[in-house]
Amino acid sequence: MTLLLLCVRLLLALVFLVAGLAKLADLAGSQQALRDFGVPARLANPFGVLLPLAELAIALVLLLPVSAWWGALGALALLLLFVVGIGSNLAHGRQPDCHCFGQLHSAPAGWPTVVRKLVPAALAALILGFGRSTPQWCVLDWFAPLSGSQRSEVLVGVIVLALVIGEGWVLFQIMSQQGRLLLRLEALEAGLSEAGGAAVPQPTAGTAGLAIGSAAPNFTLPTLAGETATLHALRALGKPVLLLFSDHGCGPCNALLPEIGRWQREHASKVVVALISRGTVQANRPKASEYGLTHVLLQKDREVAQAYQASGTPSAVLIRPDGIIGSPLAQGADAIRALLDQARSPAGLGTLPMAAAQGNGNGAAAPRPPTGPRIGEPTSDFSLPDLSGQTVNLSDFRGSRMLVLFWRPSCGFCQRMLPDLKAWESRPPKGAPKLLVVSTDSVADNQAMGLRSPVLLDQDGMRVGRLFGVTGTPMAVLVDVKGKIASELAVGAPAVLALAGQEQDSIAST
Repeated sequence: MTLLLLCVRLLLALVFLVAGLAKLADLAGSQQALRDFGVPARLANPFGVLLPLAELAIALVLLLPVSAWWGALGALALLLLFVVGIGSNLAHGRQPDCHCFGQLHSAPAGWPTVVRKLVPAALAALILGFGRSTPQWCVLDWFAPLSGSQRSEVLVGVIVLALVIGEGWVLFQIMSQQGRLLLRLEALEAGLSEAGGAAVPQPTAGTAGLAIGSAAPNFTLPTLAGETATLHALRALGKPVLLLFSDHGCGPCNALLPEIGRWQREHASKVVVALISRGTVQANRPKASEYGLTHVLLQKDREVAQAYQASGTPSAVLIRPDGIIGSPLAQGADAIRALLDQARSPAGLGTLPMAAAQGNGNGAAAPRPPTGPRIGEPTSDFSLPDLSGQTVNLSDFRGSRMLVLFWRPSCGFCQRMLPDLKAWESRPPKGAPKLLVVSTDSVADNQAMGLRSPVLLDQDGMRVGRLFGVTGTPMAVLVDVKGKIASELAVGAPAVLALAGQEQDSIAST
């Protein structure tokens, strides 16, 4: 029993040592993982440091015979806390990434994760049950009787064994990654062959990613809003696309997010900056809201990154407006910044459409911008419930000039525009149109905005918005007194506010 308890102590100490060191190496990812699991933001940062320190302390205490029982008690308490946290999130339908071993291993939590926590918890309970009644060996007790040459042989054997295990683990990870990559490439090549396209080109020698001048693999991914985005949609307005690959558990990626949000705001007229992340909506939404990110697409694992041969994060590639790879893969923040400078060349005006027509497109046809009714055409009448549940028709407002605003409370740009919109409501310019908000999200989210104007809920994937050619938020269009379209679709807060401030005699009558 004494030897068994020593082995269990060593195993637990190794687990907590690796976990603590891995978390310390990626503090930003560990702190974000705590926020994803529901820890308040003000506590996540200090706890993100204290947790790995506690794990390292437990590993040390487990190695000492005099304190091994207390180390097992701490290990059991911490593991049960993990089990409760994971179980609570799973019960609420959330699967945040379990950042158990930092960037060594991070995957969405599930019931297998709970089982993996219960196994070391059972080992800790074994030490608690027998530790005080059984003499505890020190880790080096068996080492003392050996001669000098025997000790050297043992140390060399331990080092060789550790190297073999480490090398085996690295090879296993590489083989697993390469296997997934080959499967994705085979599926992509099969899809291109069926569409009459060519196989995915290989990268040129000395460069990372796909070969410059080759066709960019298409994709269809959900956005944080549950809409659909494709590469065809990102290219729809004829601008270069800067495709960024990120991971919500990656520390360097999180450090770059504020800049990405600023790039999306400041360079929207020159380049489309789209972020492809991994994980659940719940795991990605807080950071997107915090930094005002709008074009966040979610891949299930790394299928799109692998199709672009982007093996690490953060990384990025520039796609020309014609759907051709325009740069090697930029790896790391500095290389991505340099790639953005390359992309900031005049390439037409407009704003990225966030959703697209269904289908991949395969790049066979020239991209077309989303279509909607033109100026002078009658609007499509629609019926939607307001915040009190009463059905309202657009035709009910016939006889008044209306600014129909398409909105989403969870949209970062909408949130920043909200104070200006409420100020406009309080003191509308002379001759300004009436405001009708067509919004998504919940009744409570919309009520919390405090708008005076009528708010209608379009919770069926922006069904009404698509009738007007709307592909994102905020967007708006003017409707005249006869129910006809009186303006082009305004995209973004400045354009919407400018449209809201136009006087009636400045609008072309139809």
